[in-house]
Amino acid sequence: MKTLTILIPEGQNNLSSVIGPYKFFLKANKHYRSLGKEEIFRVQVAGVSGDSELYGGLFSIHPHASIRDIARTDVLIIPALAHENLEEVVKQNEEAVNWVLGQYRKGAEVASICTGAFLLAATGLLEGRSCSTHWNAAAKFREMFPGVNLQTDRLITDEYGIYTNGGAFSFLNLMLYLIEKYYDRSTAIVCAKVFQVDIDRNSQSPFTIFNGQKNHSDDVVLQAQAFLEKHLDAKVNMDELAGNLSVSRRNFDRRFLKATGNTPVEYQQRVKVEMAKKSLETGRKTVNEVMYETGYSDVKAFRDLFRRITGLSPQAYRNKYNKDVVDNVY
Repeated sequence: MKTLTILIPEGQNNLSSVIGPYKFFLKANKHYRSLGKEEIFRVQVAGVSGDSELYGGLFSIHPHASIRDIARTDVLIIPALAHENLEEVVKQNEEAVNWVLGQYRKGAEVASICTGAFLLAATGLLEGRSCSTHWNAAAKFREMFPGVNLQTDRLITDEYGIYTNGGAFSFLNLMLYLIEKYYDRSTAIVCAKVFQVDIDRNSQSPFTIFNGQKNHSDDVVLQAQAFLEKHLDAKVNMDELAGNLSVSRRNFDRRFLKATGNTPVEYQQRVKVEMAKKSLETGRKTVNEVMYETGYSDVKAFRDLFRRITGLSPQAYRNKYNKDVVDNVY
């Protein structure tokens, strides 16, 4: 029988991403037993320093073992970390980082949940590879690990025995993905039905909230961002905007990309789509009316852009999130 280990890092403060994997794999084992098959995994929880208290002592985790006593595991799951002070949490987990790296080198496959990707990235295993994490932690991740190909639209990444996933409870889809890989499709479907999780969901784009990346000190870029956000219904000429800010277009694009992670055009598109999303979620305006409000007049162009950023068409997005939706179409 193989061993699956759920790691409890120092400063762990996310209970759901520990309980979730534990219950999913126990259920998969139980299903296999009901079919007269042998269990695939012995599931264990391993800590760095004994018991862990979460949420101010409201809950606690009592690991089965210490990582120091585990010479080898076949699969290793890193749960989500607290979103606050991610840099500090990674620093205090040097022992866990080295242990994860050592296990991978011995042949273990490693999966990170949500912000657990920060601890995984600290091993260096994600350098030059694709990775996902919670969209709300993307800016911090890029700052700390610029050599990783972060893809926050992806719900799951799978490269060289390393798996990552997006944010919050999207880890349930990663569990189904792993169960299908290690058990079979029918077992994954059983788990999906028991835990009532939509199977085969592969994007977290519909759940992303674009707040604008303003955690930087480039005053020129901040002025440009403010201008773009104020003129959502206009088609802004970026050459003119750069000139008004007394910088060349090439320098403007370079500084904007460095500060925000987007080109000026991409930033404008994302701001417009975020405005459109809010209108579609709460209002009774038609998709065409929302399109015109955000400065677009070409239905196909607007639809293609909206789908590229959110993963859904404007009408599908509206149907999904607006409870008062009316049957107004293009």
